[in-house]
Amino acid sequence: MSKIMADESTKSRMIALLLCFLTGWLGGHRFYCNKVGTGIAMMLTMGGFGLWYFVDLVMISLGSFRDKDNLLISKW
Repeated sequence: MSKIMADESTKSRMIALLLCFLTGWLGGHRFYCNKVGTGIAMMLTMGGFGLWYFVDLVMISLGSFRDKDNLLISKW
């Protein structure tokens, strides 16, 4: 079992990636990471007109996406 570092989120990167891929234009991954405000903004703009959705997809894939508490979501 891997150790969780102090600056690492308990959220799963795989779940965030799947949610982003499937419901990214609705901000599903943002709600999962407790970023409700930006999740609502993504929902109202259809994923920032596709651009915001794409940037989040790349960031999650590369392991540089952070949750509401600014903890890195890196564990698969």
